[in-house]
Amino acid sequence: MAYWLFKSEPNTWGWDDQVKKGAPEEWDGVRNYQARNNMREMKVGELGFFYHSIKEKRIVGIVRVAAEAHPDSKTDDERWECVDIEAVKPFETPITLDDIKAHPELGDMVLVNNSRLSVQPVTAKEWQIICKMGGVTP
Repeated sequence: MAYWLFKSEPNTWGWDDQVKKGAPEEWDGVRNYQARNNMREMKVGELGFFYHSIKEKRIVGIVRVAAEAHPDSKTDDERWECVDIEAVKPFETPITLDDIKAHPELGDMVLVNNSRLSVQPVTAKEWQIICKMGGVTP
């Protein structure tokens, strides 16, 4: 199983919006080829971190991929695709980017080295460490 991280500005679409939706939602609006290609790799059932970017810069919950890559309904441009995700559970303790940077075993994480990428892979080891830090069972 692969793991992922989805970044969103909380004032645009935050964790509370995802939870309130109560159903899968398109992770639309991604206009970066690398992020789009990451979504093309995703399989239904894979898990990801939900990350609040901009001011908060923290992981706040876990989401599940509910539909594999399909055309983004927000554009007619065939280059752009998205997946659907659904909320699984919140973190007991949100994990900030500073927390991640301070952890020696997370130094190679994409979030640390390419923090602008909106959809990125997470290794199994990184997944385990961050879930433990956040107080959730991996």
